[in-house]
Amino acid sequence: MTKRIVVTGIGATSAIGGTAPENWQKLLAGASGARTLEHDWVAQYELPVTFAAEAIVRPETVLDRPVAKRLDKSSQFAMVAAMEAWADAGSPEIAPDRLGVDFATGIGGVWTLLDAWDTLREKGPRRVMPMTVPMLMPNAASGNLSLHFNAQAFARTVASACASSVESIASAYEHLQLGLADVVIAGGTESAIHPITVAAFASMQALSRRNDSPETASRPFSVDRDGFVMGEGAAVLILETEEHANARGAKIYAVLEGTAVTADAYHITANHPTGAGAARAVRHALEQAGRTPDEVTHINAHATSTPVGDPAEYAALLDVFGDRVHDIPVSATKASTGHLLGGTGAIESVFTVLALRDRVAPPTINLVDQDPAIPLKASSSTQALPEGPNVAICNSFGFGGHNAVATFASYEG
Repeated sequence: MTKRIVVTGIGATSAIGGTAPENWQKLLAGASGARTLEHDWVAQYELPVTFAAEAIVRPETVLDRPVAKRLDKSSQFAMVAAMEAWADAGSPEIAPDRLGVDFATGIGGVWTLLDAWDTLREKGPRRVMPMTVPMLMPNAASGNLSLHFNAQAFARTVASACASSVESIASAYEHLQLGLADVVIAGGTESAIHPITVAAFASMQALSRRNDSPETASRPFSVDRDGFVMGEGAAVLILETEEHANARGAKIYAVLEGTAVTADAYHITANHPTGAGAARAVRHALEQAGRTPDEVTHINAHATSTPVGDPAEYAALLDVFGDRVHDIPVSATKASTGHLLGGTGAIESVFTVLALRDRVAPPTINLVDQDPAIPLKASSSTQALPEGPNVAICNSFGFGGHNAVATFASYEG
């Protein structure tokens, strides 16, 4: 029998806020987290892109110093978001072997890895920290969350580029349906605003070059979009079976009704131009939820503001929804937060859940001149969602041809 999986806690930290409520408030207000980078290495390496969306609250100011010192920034962000989400869920009392972790990152501890390389090159092997490998490994976040919350059911890691954290949510959904846990800490994290990643993404023409106007650089669906803005941070959803949530009297934000993961098998970085793989993911996520396309009232789009990515996503949505897609309120929230890479689907899932709760689609800022070839119902202002039950999808697509979609619904009891 299919179980109802519900969201009982949320946490988020990004360039526009240090908590989930602050992120939501700033998102609805149309804030941008993109700022000029104030690091010596920007000029030192003559980087062609001089801005990004760095997290506004540094995690080392939130965590105890001994904890922070043993974690890469990516794991620090994960811990901050998870602690918020766990408290928001009411700090559930649960047997350790019924609590699991499904967590994601696109890159992992890149700062730890490259700092260690600098240390080795400049000071020799004896100065490389013993904790280097445990800090840089991609599963560091899930492992440390398991340790912190005593989660003994499992601690699994997904690394599927920018689709990673919706895939981790999909894994959590499956694990809960299989009865492997009653509660799962799910989400994703990233802290990869580093000279090498900025240079590499810029080299492949993926980043916006609007150095003179960082706050308006990310402009999904706009006719003059020229690339994404790197972001950082983490987000977490506490997922559990409805039966378990009700038994402990938990508040419930929304229902996670279905998920899906597909692969394009087309190109290592480019989306399939027809959006075929993405369309299959949307269809499968709706089918698993027992929903039809006609029931969807909101879409949180992947929408990275790249010249080729946005049209491919539109093609996928048009394939699934037909002309009705032009009447569904769409939000492209990377315009505000920047692109959190492996953490992006998690924070956008948090936004999707809050959109259902408050019956409002967040704005897509910087949408001044919409591309006529992408006539989605996006707006630089908030859009009201219908009264009564609402259903929303959250899309995430990543390098490697990964497509991941989650279907959420408002909780009606």
